[in-house]
Amino acid sequence: MPTEIYLVKVGMSMTEGVVEEWCVPDGGSVEKGELLYRLETEKVNLDVDADSSGTVKHLVPAGVTMKPGDVVGYIYAAGETVPDQLAAAGAPTEEPAATTGEAAVTVAAGEPAGARAAMGEGGRILSSPAARRLADELDLELSSVTGTGPGGRIVEADVQTAADQGARASRPAPTSPIARRRARELGIDLGQVSGSGPGGRITKEDVERTAAAAAAAPSRAPAPREAAVASAGDRAIPVKGMRRTIAARMHESLQTMAQLTMDMDVVMDDAVRLRNQLVAEWQDEGIKPGYTDLVIRAVAKALEKHPEMNATFSDTEMVLLGQVHVGMAVALEEGLIVPVVKHANTLGMGALARETARLAAAAKDGSLTIDDLQGGTFTVTALGMFGVDSFTPIINSPQVGILGVNRIREDVAWDGNVPVKQQRMTLSLTWDHRALDGAPAARFLATVRDLLEAPYRLLL
Repeated sequence: MPTEIYLVKVGMSMTEGVVEEWCVPDGGSVEKGELLYRLETEKVNLDVDADSSGTVKHLVPAGVTMKPGDVVGYIYAAGETVPDQLAAAGAPTEEPAATTGEAAVTVAAGEPAGARAAMGEGGRILSSPAARRLADELDLELSSVTGTGPGGRIVEADVQTAADQGARASRPAPTSPIARRRARELGIDLGQVSGSGPGGRITKEDVERTAAAAAAAPSRAPAPREAAVASAGDRAIPVKGMRRTIAARMHESLQTMAQLTMDMDVVMDDAVRLRNQLVAEWQDEGIKPGYTDLVIRAVAKALEKHPEMNATFSDTEMVLLGQVHVGMAVALEEGLIVPVVKHANTLGMGALARETARLAAAAKDGSLTIDDLQGGTFTVTALGMFGVDSFTPIINSPQVGILGVNRIREDVAWDGNVPVKQQRMTLSLTWDHRALDGAPAARFLATVRDLLEAPYRLLL
C-alpha cells in the first residue's frame, strides 16, 4: 500500500492549510526525511519531510485549501504500481473520496460537469468546512460554485473565486488554483480573463497577462465614489492570512469565555540586580536573559503550586494539565505568534533563556517547527518594551489564563516619612472566571509577584 501524504496539523486550533509548494515534482523520487512540501497555514509556513521513500504522486496541486489530516498525495514504494488516474499532477481520482468522508454518486447524463463533480449522497453538495463557512459569510449558494478539490469537492478557493466574480449563475471558466490566488493578489476579475490552457482553462500566465494589459491601458476617469475615497486618503487592506485568523480567534475567545483582568504591582529592584548579574556572568556563553525570562520562570514555578491555572476548560470538563508548557507571544510584522517553552518548570534560568532566544529567533526567520507551536498550557505576553503600564491580554483558548508583562518604571515608596525610590512593574493577569474565581487567580498572581521580589528563588 502506498504511504499517504497528509496535510499536517499545526496546533489544536488549525482548521485549514495549503500546500504552498511541492518540493518534489509529481512522479519524482524522494528519500525518507527529505523535504517533501511547503505548508502554508494562517499563522506560519513550515517545511514537511517525507515519512517514507519512493515515488511521489500529487493528489492536489499547490494552492488548494485543505483540512488538517486531508490526503494531498501518496508515496509509492519500489515495486508498487502507480495508478493511471494519478498520472497527471492534481488530477482528481476516486481514491481521495475516502479521505473526505463524502461519497460521490452517479449523475444523469447531460448535467453540468461542475454539478457532477460536486454532488454527494442524497444530492448533498461536497464541500470542505472552510468552504461552507466562507460561503455562509458571503451569503453565496454552493450550488453556484464549481469544485476543483478531490472528487470535485468544493474548497475555500472555489468559493472565493465565485464571490470575486459576483457569484454569477453561469459557471466560470475552469481556473487553476494558482491562477485564482494570483488573481486575488493582483485584483483581477477572472471573468475578464481568457484562458489559454486545455479546454479554455485559465492559467497563472493568463492572469498576469491580463493584469499587464490593464496596467498599460489608459486609466479611465474615476467614478464619483472612487474619487471620494481617493480624496479622503483612505486605503483598504484585505483582512486575510494571519491577521484574519487572529481576529477570528480573539473574537471567539472573548465570546466563549468569562474573561476578567486584574493588575498587581511588583517591586523589581532585586530582580533588576539579579538580571544584570546574570547577563555579566553568562556573557561568555552568549546567554542574555531578559525580564520576560524571569517572569516566565516565575510563572512556571507558580503553575506548579496553582494547578487550576495550568488547565483547559470546556462546557463538559476542566482538565488540570500534568505538564507545564508556557507559550511566549512574539510580535511579527504580519501578526502575533506563540511558540511554546516545553517543560518550562524543569528548566534552569540559563536553559530557559537559551530556549526563549531560540524560539524568538525562529519565529522571526520563519523556521519554527510544528512541535515549537503545540502544547501550550499557559501564555505570557509582553508589551513593556513599548512603554505600556497596563493592558488586557486575551486568553489563548482553551487555556484558562494569560499574563501580561508591562514596563519597569521608577516609583516612590515611603519608609515612614522618608521617600524611597523603587523600580516597579505591573503584571496584568486575564483569567477565565468559568474555571476559577478571583481569589485563586489573585493567589496565583501573588505567587508570581513573590518569586520576582525574591528572585534568588528563581535559581533554585
